This record gives sequence, structure tokens and C-alpha cells, in this order.
Amino acid sequence: MKQIRHLMGLELKARLKRTIILAILVLTFCLTIFSSGAAGQEDTENNQPVSDDGFFDRFITYVKNLFSGEEGKVQSSGEIPKTGAADMQQSAESEQAVLKIATPDVIKSASLVGDTSLGIFAHLSNPPLMKMDAEGHIVGQLAENYSVSENNTRWTFYIRDDLYWSDGEKVTPEDVEFSIRYYGEKTPWASWINDTLENSTVSEADNSVTFKFNKPYTRVNMEFATYDILPAHVWKKIEKPVEYTNNGPYVGCGPYYLKLIDLNAGKLVFEKNPYWKGKMPEFETVEIHFYSNVDVATLALKNGEADTYYKYAGSYPYSGIEQLEKTENFDFLEKTSVGLVFLAPNLKKAPFSDPEFREALADAINYEELARLETLGYGEVPNRGFVPPAMENFKETEKLEYSPEKARETLKKAGYSDSNGNGILEGKDGKDIKLEILIRPDYARTGELLDEYFEQIGFSADLKTVDSDTWITLKDSYNYDLTVTRSTPWGMLMHSSWGSGYFDSRRTGQGVMHNLEDPAFLQLCDNILATTDSAELQKYAYELQNYYADNLPAIPLYWSKSVTPFNRHFEGWYADPLYGTYNLDTFTNVTKVEA
Repeated sequence: MKQIRHLMGLELKARLKRTIILAILVLTFCLTIFSSGAAGQEDTENNQPVSDDGFFDRFITYVKNLFSGEEGKVQSSGEIPKTGAADMQQSAESEQAVLKIATPDVIKSASLVGDTSLGIFAHLSNPPLMKMDAEGHIVGQLAENYSVSENNTRWTFYIRDDLYWSDGEKVTPEDVEFSIRYYGEKTPWASWINDTLENSTVSEADNSVTFKFNKPYTRVNMEFATYDILPAHVWKKIEKPVEYTNNGPYVGCGPYYLKLIDLNAGKLVFEKNPYWKGKMPEFETVEIHFYSNVDVATLALKNGEADTYYKYAGSYPYSGIEQLEKTENFDFLEKTSVGLVFLAPNLKKAPFSDPEFREALADAINYEELARLETLGYGEVPNRGFVPPAMENFKETEKLEYSPEKARETLKKAGYSDSNGNGILEGKDGKDIKLEILIRPDYARTGELLDEYFEQIGFSADLKTVDSDTWITLKDSYNYDLTVTRSTPWGMLMHSSWGSGYFDSRRTGQGVMHNLEDPAFLQLCDNILATTDSAELQKYAYELQNYYADNLPAIPLYWSKSVTPFNRHFEGWYADPLYGTYNLDTFTNVTKVEA
């Protein structure tokens, strides 16, 4: 009887507990609804919009669980159920399951749309529709697959059916349609969408979204490998996404969502998306630690405060590899980069508009020395065709060669001479040729070497070192003779691909030269944009590389490898040519192993 009274007492206590909790929940729910109504469309304290439907769903789910048969079973206060013990154990292990990445890509603003580096890191939480695989092919990511009309104007993307936002809402074709239109309307860098998109429709029947463009555009699938997909029910309330900042959390649909942006601590924190249905990652948390100084990032790696290193479109510094090797804690992933470093002449200005003059410049450069000094054995002499071998439809063109004698001969035949004997060649206007090489600090040594090479063939050369903003201003106003810059993997793929986006005079952008107006080149770009036929694309890609080799609108200086160090206690790293190791395949496959 004593035992029965004890159980009855526990049952009464449990009922009382459920009643009190229910009363508190109802009160909380009412206050939330009231405050939401009072606030209209305003965000919460953390600027994190949460859908009313999602809150209601969770409330109902909790109440159902509270009064379900399982919850109704009475347990003595001293007992811990086996499942609870397992959860606690898992929780304890999870506290240590953090993957930490060091990067020099500093986040300057807590703006998911407005900060370029943050937008790239957000691929983990808000993956783009498409992705590039390890072989450089564009394949589906949030999209299961896609189709394109014969005239290349209508693109249909079929969305995966197992995707959920981190607030519990299902990912819909409307989210994808909203995101693409949103970027086109609200961001200057995606204005091409607004300019060319005729209409868009969604279909619930096959979970698809269709975009109809006003002209053939064959690179849409690749373009859509770069835009983070956003939840429409959250972002439609935000009028100025480029200016909108929020320290987190941001609602995401990837394996992780972006929980926190701490600019003071230099840290991003991603946590598992509780509604993710794909392959489950091992790590509960991914932390991105950004450093303005690469030496500090290296120290973090050596001290075990970071497990790997990532730099978009760049490599871990070659000069730092040896000191990481000495720790015996790191292995290295090497991939030939799709990007490259190149010398761009101002094609709108004499004598750089003269193909023979550019030919002489190309012969004056010691490529072996440049590659050796700048890449420390991780680079190679490039071909005249500009495009690195890692790109699809690469064509083997003639390798560039150092020949100052040939350069002098070419200049002499082209009419460049030192008539007054002062040691400096004169242009066709009779004036001494004084080259100004515009560089940013990252290319200081390359600039100094070029200065020496060009003086050896009879030019007076000076370096002009400026910061990035000044470089863009001078470059866009064509206020330079020569400049050293680099192409990123995305830059090589944008527009008509194979680097064309850097030179087409009809384009603008921070990193592009937009200095080539040759009708033959522009027609090649248009031909590429008008077809999705693989045989035709290869033909045009070859013609484009031949054009580069024959005309040298830019002189490639060296191709290089991208090197990523990672702690050898981890395995499963995966790299693609577009974003390197920062992709969903890495984060869902990397596991910690015994040394």
C-alpha cells in the first residue's frame, strides 16, 4: 500500500507539473503573439526574424509531447533513463566536436549579402543551387537536376524534396525564385539578372522553378553555383539586404546554420541545422577564425587552435609550409589552381595597343625565375593561351619563354629605337618609353622583377604601389601602363568563361580589366554564350585560347598550386576548383581519426 500511495503521489505531482508548464506556455505564447502584433514586421532583439508558423508548430509539438503516453510515464527523481544517459554522453562528446578553420579572409561586416567573404562562408549554411564537382563539372546541390530549352533561354531547376530551413520551414521553389530575383533587384553585382530575366514560375507538381531570359544565356547553371539561397519568409521583410547586418543567428538550409558573427573576436560560429536530412556531419560546430595577419593564422595552426586553413581563391603561403611540416601534425592537400597571376597592358594606350610591343614584353620576362621565387616550387611557367590546365577544355598552346634577345629584335623591327643614345627606347612619337607598372602591395616582388626585366631591354620602368581601392579607381579610368593582378577561379569561369570576363569591354567590375574591344574577341564571347552544346563549347574554348596566344591581351606570369594544410587527425577533405575545400562535401565527410 505504501508503494501504491507513493506512485499515486508521484502521478499527482506529475499532473500538477504538466498543468503548471501548460499555463506558463499558454501565457508565453499569448505574450509572443501580442508583442509580434505590436511590433509589426520588426525583427527580434537579435534581428533574427522567426516565422510565426514555425513558432506555433513548435509550441503544438511540445504540448503534444508533454501529454503523450511517453511523457506521461512517471519516473522517480533519482533515475536517469537510458536514452537520457546516452543523450548526455553524446552531448558531452559534442562539446568537443568542433572543427576550427583559420582564414585571412577577414569579415568586415555582419552582412550576409553585403560582405563578400561572409557570403562565401555562408555557402555552408545557405548553399547555392548548384555546385562544381572535383572535375570541374557543374552539378546540382539544392537542385536535384535541371533542364534547359533548346534556344538556351528557359532554365528549369528541380529542387530537392528533403530540404528544411533551420527554423523548421520547408525549402520551396518559391525560396529559390525569391532569392534569384532578390539578388537581381537588390544587389549591383547581380544586376544582369534583373536586366535579362523575362519571367519566372514555380511548380508544386514537380517542385521546380523556371527562369525565362530574354536572350540565350548558357552559363546560368554556373552562375547559380555562387548565389546563397535565402528563406523568402525571412528576407522578404528586408528592403536593403546589402546594408542589413545581423550578428546571428541567420536561418539556413545547409547541414549547418550561421549561429553567430563575432567581429570583435574574429569568429563565425556555425551549428548543425536540426532539420537537415542529408548526410549528417560529425562535428556539432564549425568555427571560422579570421586573422588579418597570415603569421597569426599560422601560429593558431601550430598551437592547435585551428585544424585547417582556408583562403578563397588562394593558397596557404608557400613560405609557411616548411614550419608546419616540422610540427609533424599536418598533411597538405595540393590542387592546381584555376586562377593565375598575370600582367595586363593598357590596350587603350600606345604603345601597349601594339601587338608587337606586347610580344616583346612577353619575351623579356624570365618566367622560370618568377615561378621559382613566387611559388617556391608550387608553380610553373604558363602557356601563351592564358587558361590553366585545370580548366575544362584546356588547350595546349605554346609555352612562354624568356628571350631578351628576341624582345630587342622584335622592338627594332617594329620601329622602336634609341635614336639619341640615352639608353632608353623611344616610341613611334619619338619620346622615351617610360613604363609605369601599377601594383598592389601583394605583388611587390613580382613588380620589382618586372621592372628589372623591362629595363634590360631598353625601357625606363617605375613601380607605382597603391592600395586596392586606388588600384580599382586607376584601373577603371585606364590610368596605368601595365598592372599586375590575378584571376580567381570564379573570375575564370564568369561571363563566357576561360577568363573572357576579365577582358570583355562590355563588362565592369572590381577585378576586371574591361579593355578588349576587338570584334573578333567579342563575337567569340557571344558564340559561347549562345550554346550549351559541349562540342561547340570546346571548339569556341580552343578558339579563345588561340586568340589569347596570338594577341596577348594579357601576359600570364605563372600558374600555381593551391595548398591547404590540415591536421592529420582529420580525414575526408574534398576540394573543387571553384571554392577549394570549403564545400558541403568536406563538411559532411570530414571525421576525426586517431593519429
